[in-house]
Amino acid sequence: MGRKKKGELPSGSVRRLLYIGKDENGKRIYKSFTATTRADLDAAVALYKASRGAEKEEAESKPSLTVGDAVGRYIALKRSVLSPSTVRSYEGIERTYITTDSLSKRPLDELTQQDVQLWVSNLSEDVSPKTVRNAYGLLLSSIKMFRPEFQAQVTLPQRKRPDLYCPSDEDVKKLLACIKGTQLEIAVLLAAFGCLRRSEACALEYSDIKGTRVTVSKALVRNPDGGFTMKPPKTDGSNRTIDLPQFVIDRIGKGEGRILKCSPDKITERFIKAVKRAGVPHFRFHDLRHYGASIMHAIGVPDQYIMQRGGWSSDYVMKRVYRNTIQDEEAKQTQKINEHFSALTGA
Repeated sequence: MGRKKKGELPSGSVRRLLYIGKDENGKRIYKSFTATTRADLDAAVALYKASRGAEKEEAESKPSLTVGDAVGRYIALKRSVLSPSTVRSYEGIERTYITTDSLSKRPLDELTQQDVQLWVSNLSEDVSPKTVRNAYGLLLSSIKMFRPEFQAQVTLPQRKRPDLYCPSDEDVKKLLACIKGTQLEIAVLLAAFGCLRRSEACALEYSDIKGTRVTVSKALVRNPDGGFTMKPPKTDGSNRTIDLPQFVIDRIGKGEGRILKCSPDKITERFIKAVKRAGVPHFRFHDLRHYGASIMHAIGVPDQYIMQRGGWSSDYVMKRVYRNTIQDEEAKQTQKINEHFSALTGA
């Protein structure tokens, strides 16, 4: 019986392993070729090498995708599935923090973690940690879409807890007295006692109200062209039905179409002026949601009901952002605690 030649299989066919490179762990990679004759095997290997050479030449002839290109394409591809406000935010980040930086011209396949860390560190010197995190989130998502193997280990600036003022009962009373009889009064009632967002209040229609129950199922948001359009709320949890006090329903009254005949921007503009006229500490229209959630928490309403009324997507979000302690309520609770301990010790 003759001695088998190198690569010859028991079936009589022949096989050859061709080294084609290393994987990401440095392990050598081989491609296996099998044919009935050595001539066919040589032809198959030669054809593969020729095709690999053509692919390499074609790839080298194409201009490399830059970081700026990747961000622009990412936004374009996501435009139809993101909310208009998110698209505007991304475009603002791209325009302000990416296209103006030398990083945008860096070929994507040459980008390193050091490049990204330097960009983050430089940006952190000029803007808030929240802005840095938002910009980094867009950048990383764009890189991952076109270079999925990229591994990022970047240190971001520490979060800063926003120094926001949560209005008290007295503040809300003064504000309502100042705007009584206006459309802004309705907007404030919806935000403070119903925990509606500005965009949700502006989208609310008379047909959404049945008795004292109000169905929140849409939001009035700015579109990419600068106008306003109706959209579903920002999260599934934002679709909700809430029960409002009868006096709020009475103040809204009867009618057709949208209850508030103005845009969210107009609400903010009028609200800022009203807060000054009322002589109360400065706070934002959105802080009325903080007020509503904080009052409910202070009077012992369970978290799941607060979440449902305000349309918060998670307990984490509500606790991190909206569980503010109103100063007046804090003083009452502090006194209650101290009196309990004093009675316990007989002091």
